[in-house]
Amino acid sequence: MDRVVVTRAICGVAHMQVCAAKDATDEEILAVCNRENPSGTTGGWFHVRKENHEFWGRVAPVQCADDSNRMHFMVAC
Repeated sequence: MDRVVVTRAICGVAHMQVCAAKDATDEEILAVCNRENPSGTTGGWFHVRKENHEFWGRVAPVQCADDSNRMHFMVAC
């Protein structure tokens, strides 16, 4: 399996979800997101959410249910 896989191309207006190796870097995640699922915005996908947010809600990474060596990350544009 690839180190970063797009699992939900659209999550609301400004997010997408990926399943990635636990040690995947933000840069590695963002490169895959911008290559495989361009956001259509000037800045592209630019932020990997690492904690829940007052406005956006539950966006912190969660353990992948299928592989304990992977996490699901929300990415913002």
